[in-house]
Amino acid sequence: MAKVLLRAVGAVLLLLISLSWSQAGEVRVIKLGYILAPHSQLGAGADVFAAEVENRTQGRYRIDQYPDSALGGEVEMMKGVQLGTVDMAFITGAPMPNFVPEMGVFGIPFLIRDAEHAYRVLDGPLGRELLKKFEAQNIVALAWGENGMRHLTNSQHPIRVPADLKGLKLRVPQSEAMVEGFDALGADTHPLAFPEVYGALQTGRFDGQENPIATIIASKFYQVQKYLTLSGHIYDPAAFLLSKDLYDELSPADRQAFAEAARMGSLASRRFAAAAEANGIAFLRQQGMEVVTDIDKAQFADARASVMPAYEKKFGADVIDAIREATPKPKVASE
Repeated sequence: MAKVLLRAVGAVLLLLISLSWSQAGEVRVIKLGYILAPHSQLGAGADVFAAEVENRTQGRYRIDQYPDSALGGEVEMMKGVQLGTVDMAFITGAPMPNFVPEMGVFGIPFLIRDAEHAYRVLDGPLGRELLKKFEAQNIVALAWGENGMRHLTNSQHPIRVPADLKGLKLRVPQSEAMVEGFDALGADTHPLAFPEVYGALQTGRFDGQENPIATIIASKFYQVQKYLTLSGHIYDPAAFLLSKDLYDELSPADRQAFAEAARMGSLASRRFAAAAEANGIAFLRQQGMEVVTDIDKAQFADARASVMPAYEKKFGADVIDAIREATPKPKVASE
């Protein structure tokens, strides 16, 4: 009888040890969604993020990517992250004001001069403060990546001055600030979720749209748009957003690993967007697009003036001034 009991206890112990080894070897799969193709600024950031997470957690976490809006449009994905039904998303800046109204300040046309100016803002105190504001929406924002400087395309005629926008049916993201800004410039502006944009341009529902060079290439908008205006009217950030439920499950060490991986992925998205901005225009010319480089930005800024009081009331004149006047971080001797 004693031998039987010993064998039974031994079997149970072996089973428990086996189960513990099995659990220790389990890989937690995280779904990461984004709206663009894998070969895009978002895809480049997601690739690096996925590799860094796997490396920094010794393979205990694996990031499965869902590009091309496989998990829905950006507003839909953000709601999923908020509710915990979507693990993670790499989201561009345009839909963020629907959840964090302060993010709408980045939708003011011609406020951000170029990518370097944007980095000074996002990597400084204001950028860090904005990341924290997502917490109130049950979302953890890990790091600022990049969608890029947005430029105008259309199928009707070259755009050089605000008058060229008059009556043009222009698609913009689901951003109130962008709608207001382009209405002030004379366009017939309407928001539309990104997955529907190509079809809407193809059928003539819209004459034009605006996006970074990398997005115009990745989404093949050059197939349904004739004219590209290098307006650089808005800088669009992106951010790795994490479900609060998932974040709460992570150990402190794993939280740090995810944050560092997001920082590395964000830098990769910036590098990709910069390369597309530098080299992609030649490709778009080869695809038959007529490229306008000589726009009158002063006229556009003047036309925007009518809505600036509303922007200042909504976001604060001090915030707008701080963004406009952001200066580079001083270098230390060791840099």
